[in-house]
Amino acid sequence: MAIKKTELYTSLWASCDELRGGMDASQYKDYVLTILFMKYVSDKYKGDPYGLIVVPQGASFDDMVKLKGNKEIGDKINKIISALAEENDLKGVIDVADFNDEDKLGKGKEMVDRLSKLIGLFEGLDLSSNRADGDDLLGDAYEYLMRHFATESGKSKGQFYTPSEVSRILAKVIGINSNTRQDATVYDPTCGSGSLLLKASDEAPRGLSIFGQEMDNATSALARMNMILHNNATAKIWKGNTITDPQWKEENGQLKTFDFAVANPPFSNKNWTNGINPQEDQFNRFSWGVPPEKNGDYAFLLHIIKSLKSTGKGAVILPHGVLFRGNAEARIRENLIKQGYIKGIIGLPANLFYGTGIPACIIVIDKEHASMRESIFMIDASKGFIKDGNKNRLRSQDIYKIVEVFTKQLEQPRFSRIVPLSEIEANDYNLNIPRYIDSSEPEDLHDLSAHLQGGIPNRDVDALDRYWQIFPSIRATLFKLAREGYSEALINASEVKNTILNHAEFKSFATQTLKPFTNWAERANLKAIKQGEQPKQIIHQISEDLLQCYSRTPLLSKYDIYQILMDYWADTMQDDVYVLVQDGWSVGKVLRELVAEKGEKLKETPDLVIGKAKYKAELISPTLIVARYFADEQAKVDALQSKLDSASQELETYLEENGGDDGLLNDAVNDKDKVTKATVTTRLKVATNADEKAALKQAKKLFDCEADAKKALKEAQDAFDLAVFKQYSKLSIDEIKSLIVDDKWLATLESNLIAEIERITQQLANRVKELEERYSEPLPMIMQSVTSLSDKVASHLKAMGLEWTL
Repeated sequence: MAIKKTELYTSLWASCDELRGGMDASQYKDYVLTILFMKYVSDKYKGDPYGLIVVPQGASFDDMVKLKGNKEIGDKINKIISALAEENDLKGVIDVADFNDEDKLGKGKEMVDRLSKLIGLFEGLDLSSNRADGDDLLGDAYEYLMRHFATESGKSKGQFYTPSEVSRILAKVIGINSNTRQDATVYDPTCGSGSLLLKASDEAPRGLSIFGQEMDNATSALARMNMILHNNATAKIWKGNTITDPQWKEENGQLKTFDFAVANPPFSNKNWTNGINPQEDQFNRFSWGVPPEKNGDYAFLLHIIKSLKSTGKGAVILPHGVLFRGNAEARIRENLIKQGYIKGIIGLPANLFYGTGIPACIIVIDKEHASMRESIFMIDASKGFIKDGNKNRLRSQDIYKIVEVFTKQLEQPRFSRIVPLSEIEANDYNLNIPRYIDSSEPEDLHDLSAHLQGGIPNRDVDALDRYWQIFPSIRATLFKLAREGYSEALINASEVKNTILNHAEFKSFATQTLKPFTNWAERANLKAIKQGEQPKQIIHQISEDLLQCYSRTPLLSKYDIYQILMDYWADTMQDDVYVLVQDGWSVGKVLRELVAEKGEKLKETPDLVIGKAKYKAELISPTLIVARYFADEQAKVDALQSKLDSASQELETYLEENGGDDGLLNDAVNDKDKVTKATVTTRLKVATNADEKAALKQAKKLFDCEADAKKALKEAQDAFDLAVFKQYSKLSIDEIKSLIVDDKWLATLESNLIAEIERITQQLANRVKELEERYSEPLPMIMQSVTSLSDKVASHLKAMGLEWTL
């Protein structure tokens, strides 16, 4: 059976737990990724004479498994990895981590146990067949690990990874599309672990020819492994410093040029001139100006521009300072603008990257149309993100909006603008985005006259016009004209939301708003998903269609609706579809028995317990089975549960009332704080006091009632669970499709959509309530209230014999 992505991620992250303590994430990532690599190439290429990777005899993951418990496990793992590296020209790539390092892995038995358990975590994964066509399970898992490693590595060691969300933007805005040739080239001069290159290559239907360079030896090794795990074994990654020693050159010694370039260079590198005299650069990279000696941002940008063909396009992540800093950088910026190389600038939120918390921007380069350029397209995307731990992260809707707006050159208020070069020239070639786009929200001004005389300013009511266009009668229900320019609230602030929700216009709006979803669900035809389909293609098609469905729906944002689908895809639907395209719909009836390893607890929470056996449902939870087939039986079990709750409550109340210091049950036990059925029964045999005996009898009766209720509930629940368990095997394919698509996927999405509709309503209600409360008490009324209260206080003080005059 196919491995679900989330299950694979959990297993991989569990492997990291085995290594924590002896080293930090920047170190143990090398161990985990090396084992993942060995497992993957062994499963995929072992015994394949035509495979991209040759797995020699005695150098597979299976040979590592044989070492579990071996006292020389660390040294022998090193030899296995070395043999594979020698055979495939991967020395210095997969043999970076030392599996015999006692300082990191412990000595003697500690090392043996740690490495044996680490190998055991990977042993149960079958990575040979768990790749749906067009879907990169291992590559995605690698990205998952890299994100977590970067998070744990901290500020100083997380630069090896560019967040995949940002990588996707760069890949999409440089013009790679379905018509891009397979032999087109993409280059990253500071490639880190290679994520930017891979995201760019993914945009082309058949991939691209990949070229990269990375200064750090360990990180360049990560990039090589990353390429192989993403099925890009022919990608070319060189080690070395791009500025002082660029590796990619033509036969004439000049820089090799590429069709596309993407990069996330180190921010504000202070030693970029080490080993080079910029004034005598043999590649003529600094003809438009020499960057400051202590800041290398423009050094990398100029290198990339020089490395692009005359029709080349690129995207580079740089700190915001490159847009407005003066002196040498100002001259370079002016020259690049005059050359027409800068097509666009995208301002990103702060705290996205692992090496720094400062905000960054994407500079989009287009040499092909430079001579005709008359403007620069700017986007201020600094407001669109969610918090993710101690970092910010772009949501799916943020990525989609940025890419759509940029590629279609759409101008949107407070978000994007086509800025003429003449305007930029008038600003001395300063590209600071706030000079051209005011992304701040309009100030919420108070009205002095309204505070003095009462009433709600009509300008504030009119500002909600996008609502009143849809709900004209609701406006009339909430407000009436009070005086010239001011309205009066007709509904108490606390009743505003209910008034809106119960209004016929809102109910009609809610109904109409769900129709596009219904039409989308019919076109999506999710029940037609077949084995062999591509999950990523499925989500792309249905998400694009959903966006179009809600592109003209009033009040609702199509991007918010898109986010609902993408969140559910990431949380649940992706795993389901991945399993379906590999194993088919029949897997819906599968219940997997959970078995814990000796001496360990179960790693998963069971969905059903039948006797001593515990089961996990693969796709259809017992809740869905119950709702469709056993609603009456569930009601009976619920009734028995309610009866047990009542019996327990009655017993607890009685014991509290009669078990205190003066209670009749006080002497019933030696430990007065604990009254049990056993102690009551024992005491009842020797009790002589009539009142005490009656109390004990009542307590025993209540204990018996609770026990009977527990027994009845357990018997009913066991029978009920067994019936649900048996129902799985009876399910037809049509029933499985209906349970998964209708009852699980579409029901959840529709529920989330309804919640989004109500959220929009809540925004209106909150604003109306805010306006009502703001102007509910004009100044004269407040002063009158103060005077009245002052008089009352003075009267009370006078009655107490305290009196004074001001």
